Amino acid sequence: MRHIIYAVGTFLFSTLVAIGFCITTVQAVEKTEAQKQKEAMAEMQRRLNAEVMEKPFSVEAEEKIDAYVKEAMAKDLQPEVKKAPQFWRPGYTCRDIYHHGWNHYRNCRYYHRYYGRYW
Repeated sequence: MRHIIYAVGTFLFSTLVAIGFCITTVQAVEKTEAQKQKEAMAEMQRRLNAEVMEKPFSVEAEEKIDAYVKEAMAKDLQPEVKKAPQFWRPGYTCRDIYHHGWNHYRNCRYYHRYYGRYW
């Protein structure tokens, strides 16, 4: 009877050790896959950043903005945007939001021209 208990105990112990080893191996593989995915995402982000930085942002044309402002002022239209964009900070000028896009820059220029102040 003792031998049977010893054999069953040994079998259970070795089975538990094997299961623990398998779980550890699976976790290591999952970490490796997660690490590979993280590295791939970082590489994609680096390439995207490089691609974006290759082309400097430029407002379509200052003449277009000046024409827009002049036409809107002639019609006495109030600026479409009454509230500052979320990224606006005290002390900013239109030049500070130039890199946020043409529409923001144009709206800032018109708001400033119309009201004589920034948001």
